[in-house]
Amino acid sequence: MTVIEQYIAEAAENQQPHLKACYQVIKMRLPKATEQIKYGLPTFYQNGSIVHFGAMKNHLGFYPTPEVINYFSKALKSYQTSKGAVRFSYQEALPLDLIEGMIDYRKSILNIA
Repeated sequence: MTVIEQYIAEAAENQQPHLKACYQVIKMRLPKATEQIKYGLPTFYQNGSIVHFGAMKNHLGFYPTPEVINYFSKALKSYQTSKGAVRFSYQEALPLDLIEGMIDYRKSILNIA
């Protein structure tokens, strides 16, 4: 079991479906990245931190960096955002296509194949 799989297994049951889905999308988009826990959050790392995500009480926190959030600001209008984070409610379906797009944009910024 990876450190991120362990993190998900220890999360509240209602949080696990979103965490698992987010984890699978990130793994698929970043197959060469290593998995770590940084700042208490699951992190994908390849020549630096690429993206973090984590279980919060009422939402999944997704941390793709401020540059990515700014670039996707129109697509993120229906979600709560801050400078470097997006909140995805556990009560709503996870927007996997949007997450994939943000990961791909982050990869392009970092020149990761």
